[in-house]
Amino acid sequence: MGIRTVAVYSDADKYSPHVSACDEAVRVGPPPVNESYLVIDALLAACKETGADAVHPGYGFLSENAEFARALEAAGIAFIGPHVDAISLMGDKIAANRQAREAGVPTIPGHWEMIPDADDAVRIGKEIGFPVMLKAAAGGGGKGMRVARSEDELREAFRVASSEARTAFGDDRVFIEKFIENPRHIEIQVLADQYGHTLYLGERECSIQRRHQKVIEEAPSPFVTPELRREMGECAVALAKSVDYRSAGTVEFVADPEGRFYFLEMNTRLQVEHSVTEFTTGLDLVEWMIRIAAGERLDIAQADVPQNGWSIEARIYAEDPNRGFLPSTGRLVRYRAPQDDRGLRVDSGVYEGAEISMFYDPMIAKVTTWERDRASAIDSMRRALDDIYIKGVRHNVAFLAALMANRRFLDGDFSTNFVDEEYPDGFQPAPLEPKDLNDIIAVAALMHLRYVYRSSRISGQMPNYGKRIPTDWMAVVNGEFHAVAVTPPREGSSEEGFDFLINDQSLAIRSAWQIGDPVLDCTINAKPRAFTVERSGLGYRLHHLGAEVDVVVYRGDVAELARMMPERKAPDLSKFLISPMPGQLRSLAVAEGEKVNPGDELAVVEAMKMENALKATQSARIAKVHAGPGDVLAVGQVILEFH
Repeated sequence: MGIRTVAVYSDADKYSPHVSACDEAVRVGPPPVNESYLVIDALLAACKETGADAVHPGYGFLSENAEFARALEAAGIAFIGPHVDAISLMGDKIAANRQAREAGVPTIPGHWEMIPDADDAVRIGKEIGFPVMLKAAAGGGGKGMRVARSEDELREAFRVASSEARTAFGDDRVFIEKFIENPRHIEIQVLADQYGHTLYLGERECSIQRRHQKVIEEAPSPFVTPELRREMGECAVALAKSVDYRSAGTVEFVADPEGRFYFLEMNTRLQVEHSVTEFTTGLDLVEWMIRIAAGERLDIAQADVPQNGWSIEARIYAEDPNRGFLPSTGRLVRYRAPQDDRGLRVDSGVYEGAEISMFYDPMIAKVTTWERDRASAIDSMRRALDDIYIKGVRHNVAFLAALMANRRFLDGDFSTNFVDEEYPDGFQPAPLEPKDLNDIIAVAALMHLRYVYRSSRISGQMPNYGKRIPTDWMAVVNGEFHAVAVTPPREGSSEEGFDFLINDQSLAIRSAWQIGDPVLDCTINAKPRAFTVERSGLGYRLHHLGAEVDVVVYRGDVAELARMMPERKAPDLSKFLISPMPGQLRSLAVAEGEKVNPGDELAVVEAMKMENALKATQSARIAKVHAGPGDVLAVGQVILEFH
């Protein structure tokens, strides 16, 4: 658009891509958000220093802060978003519910007045009827949100939700509403100019969530009919018009299995998942936010809003799905995103070598695909996820790939309970089909033989060594031995690939993969495949279709010796309370010598604005305290020791 841009950054983000992408950059403070990105005076000073006459607030931080918008207005600086009154009204979830009812929008039964303490919360919960959900009055994004199915759960949920809300938003007010069982989370994108012209741009399906935070979004929704789309869209427009809304915004609903829908909240900002709407409508939402803030009119009618194809977005998080999706911090030792092409979009704020810190949300990137239909968009996402390589922090790519292969997801049969229902004991990749395991073994064998052939050509090796490379190998996966027979390649053809016989299946693998490349693109029996790969000890670690598989390839005679090796037993850690994630020890509920019983709270660890209460699993006595409140913990660090 020819507009010069200014980036603001904290010390933690000094080298982030957005800093170098802009024409100028201004430091606003140290890493903690309340000393940098949430300091309104620092942002106003950055505007004054650079002469900026408008601010786009992005996704989070002050993007829905009426005080910030008011301060910009007083300074004569345009806020690229709605006016102050709309932000203030919709930002208060209690007031927003009242406004929705007045605008004729269906709302969930609940109590939207301030709740002073846990006793009042229990009384209200009993009146509404369990299960109920507590939500932060000033927030969103899953922070300060808890479900309670009993009085005891509600007391605990009130304490934790209030604490999280205070930490994330500086406002500990929570409200209670009826929890809708098996709901769909559907949101409607709206766009409005300052001349009363308001559009809805279709819906987004956001039901695949963990910890009440979105993981997969798609447009359109496989659940929404044309009639339901129109009804929800008209309700969203009615609410937006009732507050004289301007700019882009999102009205979020929950829908029950029968298609009855209820107002959830309105986000008065750009959504992370706006990319799927941009793909399916062809409209650039950020550009329109800027144009509307500059006083331009929308030049499209509701009947002319395009709806083309299907788009899916997957959020790449620094977290460990195998440990309850707990956040992971550390350095991105290696980071390779899938290559952008038609129908693929990668939005990322990190770079190889960057530090994923405990100060901000754990999102590394978001990957969005677009195709003519849902099945094709899912296939594109599978290929993109297989092409991502991340090393240095735990991540959820395997989980996302597993979702793309899940039968219920493929059928569109899911709700916001999907992750809990499919993975009640935590995420574990589905067992690989024999043909998929054979593909993985073939890839590991190709890698191994590339190393062997390279060694045979290195100066000083035994003469003609390459001609005597064995043709019989053994691959070991999870303690199981698999025979691998290789057809001796023609002279020079080992650079192209190999023909294998694995578990009685013939596999012709061809690849230009070079040693050290973290992504192996190949064809197996002429079908394209992609794997992320790395050396791991004596073998190879491969990621494919949501599975992480370690493979060791031996010569036949060496494999016989490997069968005799004893298994190493894991150490007994039952006498220790160990931090399940990196973060700060927010509180410690026990002291040395104190006796604890199952269910007693021991400590609270906070990271990336989420609190995790650690509780006793058995009766014991505290022998030693190894960490205190305020300490920064590494994953696996000992907090307490038991007798």
